[in-house]
Amino acid sequence: MMEEEYFEKQTFESRDYSQEDLSVGEYENCKFVGCSFLKSSLSNIIFIECEFIHCNLSMSSLVNTSFKDVKFIDCKLLGLNFNDCNSFLLTVYFEDCLLNLSSFEKLKLKKTHFINCNLEEVDFSEANLSNAVFEKCNLDRVIFIHTNLEKADLHTSLNYSIDPETNYLKKAKFSSLGLAGLLEKHDIIIT
Repeated sequence: MMEEEYFEKQTFESRDYSQEDLSVGEYENCKFVGCSFLKSSLSNIIFIECEFIHCNLSMSSLVNTSFKDVKFIDCKLLGLNFNDCNSFLLTVYFEDCLLNLSSFEKLKLKKTHFINCNLEEVDFSEANLSNAVFEKCNLDRVIFIHTNLEKADLHTSLNYSIDPETNYLKKAKFSSLGLAGLLEKHDIIIT
């Protein structure tokens, strides 16, 4: 069995991990800038206080991957199953990211920030998004079923459809322009 490697305060720039996977190990306070992880395996890797900037992680395997206080900035994260991650101490932040077709099903994502992200067809079924912030996000066809959105802030986001009867929305923030997304199932016309 190979010994796992440890990397601290390193910057990995313009590397292509789609052909050869990133070494399994622990990465602490590392930066990945302009790297491609397209369809690669990030399974069993631990990321602590790392940043991914201008990276493509689309369709990567995240089985037992640990993201502890990890930031994704201007990244492509298409079709990722975050629900395959190690959920212990999972803490992520997303800014200017494409997250279409990804899944966060049943994850605890309290206070998670999604800033100016495209989240088309993302699955948040049974996730805990209490106190989460969705700032200027496109939430077109996002799946919210039995989702905890208590005190979540969606007032600057667009295109959501959330059924108040099947989701927990106590003190969640919405703009008056987004009210149609809360009433969609009733097939009423709002002018």
